[in-house]
Formats: sequence, C-alpha cells, structure tokens
Amino acid sequence: MRRISHLVVGAVIGAGLTTLVIQPPRTLIATARAAAGSDTYSQLNLLGDVFERIRAGYVEKPDDAKLVEGAINGMIGSLDPHSRYMNEKAWRDMQETTSGEFGGLGIEVTMQDGFVKVIAPIDDTPAAKAGILSGDLITSIDGTAIQGLTLEQAVLRMKGPVNKPARLKIMRKGLAQPIEISITREIIRAQPVRYRTEGDDIGYIRIPTFDEQTTDGLRKAIRAISARIPPQKLAGYVIDLRNNHGGLLDQAVSVSSTFLNRGEVVSTRGRTQEETQRFTARASDLTKGKPLVVLINGGSASASEIVAGALHDHKRATLIGTRSFGKGSVQTVIPLGPGKGAMALTTARYFTPSGRSIQATGIAPDIEVLQDVPDELKAGGDSSGEALIRGHLSADGAEQAGSQSYVPPLAKDDKALGAAYNFLRGITVSADAPSSKRAIPN
Repeated sequence: MRRISHLVVGAVIGAGLTTLVIQPPRTLIATARAAAGSDTYSQLNLLGDVFERIRAGYVEKPDDAKLVEGAINGMIGSLDPHSRYMNEKAWRDMQETTSGEFGGLGIEVTMQDGFVKVIAPIDDTPAAKAGILSGDLITSIDGTAIQGLTLEQAVLRMKGPVNKPARLKIMRKGLAQPIEISITREIIRAQPVRYRTEGDDIGYIRIPTFDEQTTDGLRKAIRAISARIPPQKLAGYVIDLRNNHGGLLDQAVSVSSTFLNRGEVVSTRGRTQEETQRFTARASDLTKGKPLVVLINGGSASASEIVAGALHDHKRATLIGTRSFGKGSVQTVIPLGPGKGAMALTTARYFTPSGRSIQATGIAPDIEVLQDVPDELKAGGDSSGEALIRGHLSADGAEQAGSQSYVPPLAKDDKALGAAYNFLRGITVSADAPSSKRAIPN
C-alpha cells in the first residue's frame, strides 16, 4: 500500500511523503551487493572499527542499540530530507497517522538546520488554533532544546497526555526574538473532507489531508451537494487543497478518479523497473462533468499536487491560488522485520500525466491570487516550498523557491476562494486578485 505523508505528531513528519510499504526488494539488494567493490567494504570495516573503539574507550559505557540507531540515522539522513529511519515506536506512530486519529498537537513538520520546521498546521487542531504558521522553526519543546535530536525524537516530545500543555519556543522569520506558544495536547481526529454549499449554485469541498477516509468522504460530499442543488442550478465545485501536506497515494489516485472518466493520474520513475509505474483513473466522474476549480498554495504538497496536476493536465479543472510546494519524490517504506522498525527511502520521482516533474518547482496556478496578509504576519513571511529545504533533490530545470501559504480564517477575507466562486459564475476574477496574471499552463 503506497502512502504519502509527513510525520504527524500530532505532528506530521516529512512533507507529504509518497511511500510504498513493501518487503525489501531482494533483486535490488542482490544487485547492490554485487556492485559493491572492495572500497565499499573497506568503508564498512571502518564503520565497524569506529563502533568498537567507541564501545571500548568512551568515557561512559555506551548503549549499543543507540549507537547503531545513530549510525543508521546518519547514513539515511545524509541522502535527502525525506529519507529516514523509524525505530519500532516511530514506525507504529506513522501507521497510526494514516488511520485518521492520533494524539498530539496537529502539526506537519520536517527537520531543517537542526530545528523542526513547520510545513503546515492541520485544520481545526490545537496548533492551528494557537496560531502556528508554515515556516515556523521550533527550537525547544517544554524547555528542551531541539538541536541534537532526531525528527522522531522531537515529535515524541510533542506528544503527551491529553489536556497537558506543550510549550514551544519558535523562531519566526522577520522577528528579532523567539516567541513562546503554549498548546494543549488533544486527540487529533483528522477530518479528511468537509463541505458546504455556497448560495444555491456552488459546492465547496475542503480536503485537508489524504487518509483512508478521504475518498469515501469526498463521494459523500458530492452526493450531499448534488441532493441540495439541482443539476440545472449547480455551477460547479471548488476543491480546496490549500495547506494539504499529502497522505496516501492510493487516495490521491482515487480522489482524482472521482473527477475523471479515464486516463493517467500519475507515474513514478526510479532506478529500477519495479519503481517505474503508471496509475490510471479507475472510476467515473461523479460530478458528471461539472466545472471544477482547485485551490492550491505553497502548503499544497505531494498527494495534493498529484490531484491538482492530474485534473489540470486532463483540462478537467482550473487552478487558482499560488504555486504549490513542489514535493515530487517518492519514498518507499520498507519494514525491516519484527522489532526493527522501518526505513523510508526515496526511490523515485513522480510525474504528472503530461510527463512533467514538479520536484522543487511546484505547480503554477492558472490564475494567481495573493492573499492580504495581516501586518503582524508580514514580517515573518509565509513562503513555503520544497526548494527551501536544505538537501532537497534538485529539480529537472530551474527551481522555484516557494510561494504564499497564508489562508485567511474568515471566508469573506479569502480572495482566492472569492475568485473561485466568481470564476464558476462566469465573473472575471482579475479585479479581486492583486496578481491576476495567468500563469504559463503546466
């Protein structure tokens, strides 16, 4: 089963990782062993020598298991920001985040320069209500410094008993001094789909994440909207994917299939044949061809980019908002055996149906609409993107450094949402958008 997720801790780790849970590919391992030369095994001997010298000479008796885990973390962590090792507990936590309910704060995070970087807070969670923003750097948790911890260790500290506050010290771009925010931990029940009708002619559907409940929730939303608005009055649907970090790949494919009758949704290409795959629409268009607007921004990553790219390339939807995050790599989650945890390894890049990689470039909207950011947030900026993460995989061409990810809390102040409604009603949106220039089609 393929998954796309950051880690959610109640924090979420990794920026919308696309992952596939499999057993280790024996052919790949055998090939790698055959290709390994004497220099490689000499380096492995060096690792063994260092391990034994630490055990024999360190000032205090070290924990062998921690030494090995540290070596594994260093090896995998040197590859890219999304490859990582998960011990047994972290592996259980990752499986828990895709079921739709978990404990913690409700933050999607990754690691940058030794600090925990917020990709996006999850809708309607303690973190979102406390004002955590995309791009915030968490430097300490309950008085404990983050530097020196792995991402999994930092996330574990953010978890805790329900109703117990967590004190986060945060560096926010543009602010001279760190700020401290107290967030009360809750059971995080991710609601994958919310919907409402706008007037008597538009259906609005919000998809904040892609978990096991998403496609079922989307289909229920479409049926409910169709029951409330007669077909002859229904102008179309707004699908809101802003600040959606990702989730399960099979859900991204099935969500896309909900609006497509046929065609490719996404393809992956890696070093091996088994990592080169195509995924096609496998359902029928439940909206019966009604117009679609998809809202994206700098926090729309991975699975959301798959959906936006597929609907755009098939000319099924118009994209409005700002450039997406640009997370276009595929991580394969490989269980390492009972009690040994698992590893998430970057094994491929994914491509939209037109054959374009969005790694470190993102997807440009057809109509760019910038939000009016409150003065108190302007100094910090709210730009978010894969290209801003140290050690990311390079883009095929010129990289894009990220885009605005702020979404106003009130619908009446949401310029992108207003532009979407106007577009579906046949009203020009240029007057509402600070930058209504149409982007080059993707």
